[in-house]
Amino acid sequence: MDVRYDYQTKLVGIDEEAALRLLLEDVIDGREGCFCLTSSKDMAPAEALRIYRSKDAIEKLFHSLKSEVEIKPVRVWTEDAVFGVLLIGFIAQLMISLTRYFVKPVKRMSTKFIIDALKKLTVTMVSMGNGLKKRFYSNFNEVNRAILADFISET
Repeated sequence: MDVRYDYQTKLVGIDEEAALRLLLEDVIDGREGCFCLTSSKDMAPAEALRIYRSKDAIEKLFHSLKSEVEIKPVRVWTEDAVFGVLLIGFIAQLMISLTRYFVKPVKRMSTKFIIDALKKLTVTMVSMGNGLKKRFYSNFNEVNRAILADFISET
């Protein structure tokens, strides 16, 4: 049986023997987990692990679509309708991912927290006459203010 172990820590210069000693003394405590990855295809273990991890990322995306973006069981009767519902969900997930990428204060926030913050934002439009309308924004917090900072100006 081939057994491999990986341990990641801050970069320090130690030899393999010292690394193994660190592993045995400080890391291995009897509560470690392991998994066995098998494949019906003939491939290198590293390649099998890469494929497994990419599959895990896709499963996490679908979990987020169902639980956070709230794509519920689809009750439609055509393939196009199913495609449309999933497309809207993926676009919502993409917008949240782009928000995390470009807006530093929300980079590490959960999808649910971002959505909840945006749902609380309220815009009230008042007609001023002559076709003019004034917008009043309320229920701001630091999350939706950071996300929408470039789109609105508070007066």
